[in-house]
Amino acid sequence: MRSSTPTAPFGPLLHWFNGQAGLLLVFTTLIWGCNAVAARLAVGEISPMMLTTARWSICCVALWFTARRQVAAHWPVLKPRWRYLSVMGVSGFTAFNALFYAAAHHTTAINIAIIQGTIPVLVLLGAVLFLRLRVTPLQSLGVLVTLAGIVVIASRGQWAVLAGLAFNIGDVWMVIASLLYAGYMLGLRWRPAVPPIVFFAAVAGVAALASLPLLAAEIATGHFFMPTLKGWALMLFVGLFPSFVSQITFIQAVSLIGAARAGVFLNLTPVFGPLLAVLILGEPLALYHAVALALVLGGIWIAERLGARRTGAA
Repeated sequence: MRSSTPTAPFGPLLHWFNGQAGLLLVFTTLIWGCNAVAARLAVGEISPMMLTTARWSICCVALWFTARRQVAAHWPVLKPRWRYLSVMGVSGFTAFNALFYAAAHHTTAINIAIIQGTIPVLVLLGAVLFLRLRVTPLQSLGVLVTLAGIVVIASRGQWAVLAGLAFNIGDVWMVIASLLYAGYMLGLRWRPAVPPIVFFAAVAGVAALASLPLLAAEIATGHFFMPTLKGWALMLFVGLFPSFVSQITFIQAVSLIGAARAGVFLNLTPVFGPLLAVLILGEPLALYHAVALALVLGGIWIAERLGARRTGAA
């Protein structure tokens, strides 16, 4: 059902985009691809737990100005589901971002973006393991091909790394973060019957609160430092764009063309991420990066398009 409610504060700004959901989704995935670059730029400029806390705090402030009335109106529906909202906020937002920004201190933005791109297939794998979803042989093949992409990126294309299990800790953290976010996406099937922006605001609020102990631990262990000027700028960027603006544009796009069609565009994120890492950070694009990206995108295409087509799914 199309509704202007989730994006009412941005009505004039988004009016031009009506009927152009593809442009909205390209913009959304471009911003999400920028997040991997921002994570690497933040190294030495702002501590990772400070960035995590600031991200969701800034996002909550923006949501306060734009969605507080809607949250208040649906509070009776949200309140009984506080345990569910807590789990979703802690796993899908706080833990995911804490691992995401910590991983950037040990691995490249290219690796981060490619590993993050495996989330759609990890969701499918989780649905098979925990929700007893029946899959076609093509979907199973797609899962295996994508998982092979993770192995290639984590081993840097070297058999010795794979045999010795000498993986980069940053890549390992990104795999764990992606698994957590896949669990978050699976959990969305039990989302309360509230508008998307209301649910997002509730979970973002939980994420901001849950990040405070992590920030306290960072301070207690001596790993915290005051952000530099560049760190403050990055903090504002990730708090407003990947966290807030991109969520608004994604909700608007889904309202225009539906979740199934919009979901296909999410595969652009692992394309934009490496491209921006090369252009902005000057990171070298090795052959194993290209192989891993081809496996990830190929596996997603096999699982989502060919496999779903065989079962008649949308």
